[in-house]
Amino acid sequence: MAVSNPAIQGAEAAQGAASDWQAVRDSAAIQFQPTPPPPEVPPAPPPDWLKALGEALGDILGPIGNALGLSVPVLQWAVLGIAVLAVLYAIYRIVRGFIERPPRIAVEEEAGWAPERGEALALLDDADRLAAEGRFDEATRLLLRRSVQQIASARPDWVHPASTAREIAGIEALPGEARRAFAVIAARVERSLFALLPLGADDWQAARAAYAAFALQRLPAEGAGA
Repeated sequence: MAVSNPAIQGAEAAQGAASDWQAVRDSAAIQFQPTPPPPEVPPAPPPDWLKALGEALGDILGPIGNALGLSVPVLQWAVLGIAVLAVLYAIYRIVRGFIERPPRIAVEEEAGWAPERGEALALLDDADRLAAEGRFDEATRLLLRRSVQQIASARPDWVHPASTAREIAGIEALPGEARRAFAVIAARVERSLFALLPLGADDWQAARAAYAAFALQRLPAEGAGA
């Protein structure tokens, strides 16, 4: 009986493995060479406007950098940093303005103010009594004085001790009808006081109708949007 030699069998196995490996290496279906790296793509050149800007900054900042002992690139980065900070600060100011802006309160009919009906009627009664006596100047002045008091009660920030009737009549925040009505009364009183022209019944009726229109107008209460 033949006895196998382990050394011979090992040598044959090693030779067979080497032959198989060589066959695999020689096969064109398998890539053993390392894949070449992708070709390097050079960075795109900066646009012409950026080149021009860099050259302009170099011309401007060059003498400054030399005087300060800094190179132009360092100085350019410093200027760029300052510009970025300035833009950020401007954005902050804009955003802060929107955040801190108080909400605008709509001037609605209910938020307004108008003389009480009883108060307005009582004033007209007092003025009518003066007019019935032919004291049209006094009656008209009473309407003006009370109108100013009513405006000051609603919006004290509109009326000051030195305010003239003409200035009050020109307050743009007053409703249009109220402003026109007040102007009619004020014009009659100015003519009576400064032109020394006595008022007649027609003047009184115009002032009375103007006050009636004024008393129906609602004025925005203090604190409401003008």
